[in-house]
Amino acid sequence: MEMIVGCTPSSHEDAARFAQRWFLVDAQDRFCSHAHQQKLLGVQIDISHGNLVLRAPGMLRLDIPMDVIEDDDSVCREVVVGEHTVKVVDEGDLPAVWFGNVIGAPCRLVKVHPDESVPKFE
Repeated sequence: MEMIVGCTPSSHEDAARFAQRWFLVDAQDRFCSHAHQQKLLGVQIDISHGNLVLRAPGMLRLDIPMDVIEDDDSVCREVVVGEHTVKVVDEGDLPAVWFGNVIGAPCRLVKVHPDESVPKFE
């Protein structure tokens, strides 16, 4: 299953539970994963000890905790996916820099807030 929109699907047994929960937004907080599809396909994802484990050519491995404390309002924001506004949790500066290097453009990795349903990524 594709846990991060645009990245290579994971075959991990828990992947379906987290399908399309993460995606990239640009500097204007708009969904941008499809614009970088070719580069994102090089990102390999696995799950280990409650972390997303990300690998990409030329990049160091990146581990991201899957269960973020969503009651911290400082990491919550609203972004635009198509014509819809979606509440998300920002995964922080390290994943932003990591993915920015992968795609060659500024971006943020965000996770759909647990109170939201997964949007349609078109």
